[in-house]
Amino acid sequence: MTTTFGSLDALLSHGFDTVIDVRSPAEYAEDHIPGAINLPALDNDERARVGTIYVQEAAFKARRIGAALVARNLAAHLEGPLRDKPGGWRPLVYCWRGGQRSGAVTSWLTQVGWRAERLQGGYQTYRSLVHDALYQQPLPHRLILIDGNTGTAKTDILHRLARHGVQVLDLEGLANHRGSLLGSLPGGQPPQKWFETQIARQLAGFDPARPVLVEAESSKVGARIVPPSLWSAMKAAPRIEVEAPAAARAAYLAQAYHDVLADRAELAQKLAPLRRLRGGRVDHWLKVWDSGDMAAVTALLMEEHYDPTYRSSRAKHAATVLHRFPVAGLSDEDRDGLAGRIATWLDNFNET
Repeated sequence: MTTTFGSLDALLSHGFDTVIDVRSPAEYAEDHIPGAINLPALDNDERARVGTIYVQEAAFKARRIGAALVARNLAAHLEGPLRDKPGGWRPLVYCWRGGQRSGAVTSWLTQVGWRAERLQGGYQTYRSLVHDALYQQPLPHRLILIDGNTGTAKTDILHRLARHGVQVLDLEGLANHRGSLLGSLPGGQPPQKWFETQIARQLAGFDPARPVLVEAESSKVGARIVPPSLWSAMKAAPRIEVEAPAAARAAYLAQAYHDVLADRAELAQKLAPLRRLRGGRVDHWLKVWDSGDMAAVTALLMEEHYDPTYRSSRAKHAATVLHRFPVAGLSDEDRDGLAGRIATWLDNFNET
């Protein structure tokens, strides 16, 4: 039995007990329906082997070998992760196109007695719904950007606002990147499709009647591209701005980027692309690093690179500023207080 969904929201709130992705682990790793577990009908090597036989030898031989492999893998799943599922268990199964792999697995699960259904069109159906939501349709959400010079702790403030119940879309967190030249994080960035899946899932869970706060970013977070519908909404969105003294910002950056600043060779490598713009100043920044004063390094980076870049960008893209939030410092207590002020302002903003 197959099932269909008319919208992304409907698919994400599917109501099944479990969603099973029977594609290979490599396909699953690139992107999958949120919450789906991976019980591959064919693993990576098996899928490659069957595909090669299909192309180079014969379709019948490929199907015969593939069927034997699927049966073997399904037996392992039945004796392993599925062994304790109750009789009334209701899974939704999908593969790439909703074809042979998911069809075979769904058939066997049904014969066991479970109420299994197959997603019509498979992963491609899901991906099409995500693409429509993030590439074709305007977002139904009211975005407000949180802006401010580099070092004003915008990402940290977003996290604190989420604890106040504010709807927050943390693009840097979803992209696993701090959004600047020095911003790479351990583990690397997720695939573009998985980045988009996470965005779509979060947006689907937001109340369109309430604003969504997003950090003011460029059209890319590291190497991940902000999808067009979201980027269009961000460009048109009004802003709130955080203002902090340069010394407080430099101290906060030295703390937030301690991992990068701790390694001179890594820092030099990350700063190398700036030589085209800043020339010998890069060598000066590294000499200051040798003195051991990390706050002085971040202060120079702000003064000579990040702040001028920000001023230039702001001059080109005038945006409506709804409110400015000055803060004297950026200690943990200062950031807590700032998040509380912004949350209170948002509550009043919602009522107007």
